[in-house]
Amino acid sequence: MKQIAIINGPNLNLLGTREPEVYGSQTFEEYFEVLQKRFPDCSLTYFQSNVEGELVNLIQECDSFDAIVLNAAAYSHTSIAIADAVAAISTPVIGVHISNIYQREKERHTDLLAGACKACLFGFGLEGYSLAIDFIKSELNEQ
Repeated sequence: MKQIAIINGPNLNLLGTREPEVYGSQTFEEYFEVLQKRFPDCSLTYFQSNVEGELVNLIQECDSFDAIVLNAAAYSHTSIAIADAVAAISTPVIGVHISNIYQREKERHTDLLAGACKACLFGFGLEGYSLAIDFIKSELNEQ
């Protein structure tokens, strides 16, 4: 059974109410239940923090996991510290953005974490998390 950590960054605790035209109307907790049912062969753990340093700590503490699905949200565009944390660990990290960052404001077009991630997904809505887990399972040769 693969152990996968899902780490969400700032303001993703507001999914379901925050800009539903961009992020949808489902909370992440509701979607996490969907993921757990969809992937019963994986042990999924979910973390969320609005604090940059806490995200760095979480990433560094996930060395016992087989992979991380990371949506660092706005920190993706600004945090060298989170990019450094991703680059410093051996656990593969798949970056996820719910929206298509290239269809948004110019300041969101740069993802500082992308170069340190094994792969990145953006613009698939919450289904990006599911696609990331499918990729992890495929990459780790366990379907």
